[in-house]
Amino acid sequence: MKLLEGKRGLVTGVVNHRSIAWGIAKLFHEQGATLGFTYHREKKWVEKLASSIDADFVENCDVSDDEQIKRVCDLFGSRYESVDFIIHAIAYADGNELAGGVINTSRQGFLHTMNVSAYSIIPFCQYSRPYFREGSSIISLSYLGAERVCAGYNVLGIAKAALETTCKYLASDLGGEQVRVNAISAGPIRTLAAFGLPNFKEMVEKRAGQSPLKRNVTQEDVAKTALYLASDLASGTTGEIIHVDAGYNIMGTWTEEVPCT
Repeated sequence: MKLLEGKRGLVTGVVNHRSIAWGIAKLFHEQGATLGFTYHREKKWVEKLASSIDADFVENCDVSDDEQIKRVCDLFGSRYESVDFIIHAIAYADGNELAGGVINTSRQGFLHTMNVSAYSIIPFCQYSRPYFREGSSIISLSYLGAERVCAGYNVLGIAKAALETTCKYLASDLGGEQVRVNAISAGPIRTLAAFGLPNFKEMVEKRAGQSPLKRNVTQEDVAKTALYLASDLASGTTGEIIHVDAGYNIMGTWTEEVPCT
């Protein structure tokens, strides 16, 4: 039996075929899940990708508008009778805000980034709650910039820190209903959003050599961990931030010397 056979859920944050959320969606489809997608501005891309895996639920959703989130959750829940998982893969910061460092972040830019990148997971859980079943799983995507200063990540790092803590509190709120909430802290992957970071190319090049596994991670690496978290294999796992970054997060210092053999 496939790991997600009979499970139905929403995937947010797909922009194109390079999106981490799309890598997750493909693997979930292969494992028997029924998928619904939300989009904001990328309608043609998302519709094309969804049709490639025979998914016909594709709805516009501006996550800064609670009514739009509620509408999508109610539509999906009514059609499929349950929401067994949500992939929350949404983040946004204006490029000018990122370029100026945290010290120059505007109040408006800060609040908008927090609203989209961190707060939005709360209404998705709130409005999907009537449709959750025992074993439902919410999975969000984070990054090491939530824990450490990562050059160029700036206000997004602050938002990701808030997102990770929000996931922990949601895990507590929903735990009594046997609904789990976790986050994946993924290493740098060549997505459209990542290319907007000022030093992304340099970061990717260095990470491969500095990580214990001596490589960068892929969409597939992250998708496999998401599959575990959405499946019944992770029935006792909630409130966790799981790093999928080839081990980079454990390193304190690096050396140019030849590694020990």
